[in-house]
Amino acid sequence: MIRITDILDRVQAYMTPDEQELIQKAYVFSASVHQGQVRLSGEPYLIHPMEVAGMLTDMRLDCSTVVTGLLHDTVEDTLATPQQIEAAFGKDVAFLVEGLTKISRITFSSREAQQAENFRKMILAMSSDIRILMVRLADRIHNMRTLQYHPPDKQQRIARETLDLYAPLANRLGIYWMKVELEDLAFKYLEHNAYNELNFRVSQKQEKREHYTEEVTRIIREELRKADLVAEVEGRAKHLWSIHKKMQAQHIEFDEVYDLIAFRIILASDTVRECYAALSMIHSLWKPVPGRFKDYIAIPKANNYKSLHTTVIGPYGERMEVQIRTRAMHEWAEEGIAAHWRYKERRSTDGGEDEQIKRLRELLEVQQEVDNPREYMSTLKMALFPDEVYVFTPNGDVRAFPKGATPIDFAYSVHSDVGHTCIGAKVNRNIVPLKYQLQNGDRVEITTQAGHHPSKDWLKYAVTSRARSKIKNWVNTEERNRSIVLGRELLEKEFRKHGLKFSLLGKPETLKKIYEENQVRTQDDLMAAVGYGKLSPKHVVQHFVPEEPKAEEPVPEKAKKKTPEVSTVGISLTGIEDVMVRYAKCCTPIPGDEIVGYISRGRGIVVHTSTCSNTRDMEADRLVDVEWNVKERHTYPVHIRVVCRDRKGVLADVSSAISAHDVNISNAQVDTNNPDMQAVCDFKIDVNDLNELNKVVTSIKKLDCVMSVERLRQL
Repeated sequence: MIRITDILDRVQAYMTPDEQELIQKAYVFSASVHQGQVRLSGEPYLIHPMEVAGMLTDMRLDCSTVVTGLLHDTVEDTLATPQQIEAAFGKDVAFLVEGLTKISRITFSSREAQQAENFRKMILAMSSDIRILMVRLADRIHNMRTLQYHPPDKQQRIARETLDLYAPLANRLGIYWMKVELEDLAFKYLEHNAYNELNFRVSQKQEKREHYTEEVTRIIREELRKADLVAEVEGRAKHLWSIHKKMQAQHIEFDEVYDLIAFRIILASDTVRECYAALSMIHSLWKPVPGRFKDYIAIPKANNYKSLHTTVIGPYGERMEVQIRTRAMHEWAEEGIAAHWRYKERRSTDGGEDEQIKRLRELLEVQQEVDNPREYMSTLKMALFPDEVYVFTPNGDVRAFPKGATPIDFAYSVHSDVGHTCIGAKVNRNIVPLKYQLQNGDRVEITTQAGHHPSKDWLKYAVTSRARSKIKNWVNTEERNRSIVLGRELLEKEFRKHGLKFSLLGKPETLKKIYEENQVRTQDDLMAAVGYGKLSPKHVVQHFVPEEPKAEEPVPEKAKKKTPEVSTVGISLTGIEDVMVRYAKCCTPIPGDEIVGYISRGRGIVVHTSTCSNTRDMEADRLVDVEWNVKERHTYPVHIRVVCRDRKGVLADVSSAISAHDVNISNAQVDTNNPDMQAVCDFKIDVNDLNELNKVVTSIKKLDCVMSVERLRQL
């Protein structure tokens, strides 16, 4: 357990006595306001802010940041106020603490909405001061280290959020050690069995790997000495999540992962020329693997990472990756903005990290334009997408885009008007379709035409958050205008049907009641809701129809039975009644999945899983919150794919594992035409809910022949 004396010892080397005294004062304040509070582990709550502050001192961050680490939960979880923080520790610390305070006191319609607002606030504050994000990352790391004390469902949710959002944020800041630890900790809780098995397999080979590392390191050092190059050489195994991702992507087993070890040559000189000299020496020692050389010095990554990467056939025919960089490049590669920040004396960001801050600030543009929390989180995840391609403008400038980006993304990166009026593109002087995926080194030119407008189909090809938000805004505006016109026509028709004048709709008292009931603010909103299909014209007009007393007539029993029932099996809809519900065939949702409803034209509400890629391109105004409300047990079809070693009886073994849970197999297909001696088995099974599916998957994974099991959501 870390103590305040440990923190003070660490900061002694780079802080003044006054700053050390302020840290001591923050510790006393935090201890007093958190007194009596305990974590789920049973430990005093004070341990958490102490651990966070300890990580910040390890990164040698400034006094205000370390003080903020000690105080980051005081405003949210204690009776302390922002005014008290400012009076005791100054405006700088108060600003940072306020930026880290979540908005949990506000009531939201869903957990997703609250998560979105938390990230909006964090990114907004981060754009003013990047230290807010560094404290939040340290906070998340310690929470992940102690995640075992939470219930399983919360472990899964927090781990998924960490892998989708916090690890990519650490990557964008270039803080490698944080990215690696967050990914591995999330992996541990998201795929517990796979993590334990991989960890065991890596540990088994540790001794052999250490001998190999020592031998290769000795050879490289000797050759560097001969070439008069002064450098450190180190070798270490790749982290578990990166190994797992490679195994999944290439459908290979652990024994087939050849480049488990990455070697680093860190040159003492800051001369780039020596990096290329060391590369030449490595290639003269061992044969390079074609297509595996990457020059991140000439074209750095989006997070300003610089290094030379090459894969060679090393001793004993083993593939190994070698990274070559200067000491300054290495500091940035490991600690990113944190390495640069510790040399700064003020909160301003006018330094080497300007480009980084600029890239992260682009997320704000998304935040300002996207109202729907589900859409915002989806767009934010895409904005943090780690794999990138680098292309050239006609002037020779380099631009980075997510992998899979198209000329549409390029056009919107130039200007919104260029994107809106884009009619074609040339890549390397050849005309290409707008759905062409950009490749490293492409030279891109955009052709525009005045008066041209975006198409909704562009959303199928656009990848960047900027392009998608601009296209969606255009499409939604046009769709809304059409819906207002349609809604007006439908209402006028319904008013005439009841012999009423349409001008009655302007009746203030009644209109106010309709607005409150249906959560709209203006008459245009009301007509748009009718045009979209969210409200029926009859429902609106009923407010203006005079009530007439009617004699009650007994309804025949037979007539009652003939009344059709609305198909809302297992689904609860908020504020919407009398609609037909269908389950989307593209993602086949089952109870336990997070779901969302889409109001289709004339076909009721279609229920999709929240992660279904098809919902990305749907109009946000047509998406509604739905929940599972299963009162009777039903079975739901699910497709799963099992990849295993091809051997006799493999289908029978997998089928038995499924049947052991009393689960019906409605269809099975096996493909053994695989050069890697693998069998790909596709099953359609009927399960009651997600919990039952997870039990089936766990049983299948226990079979020795099975390499991977995945649920097929898009068919």
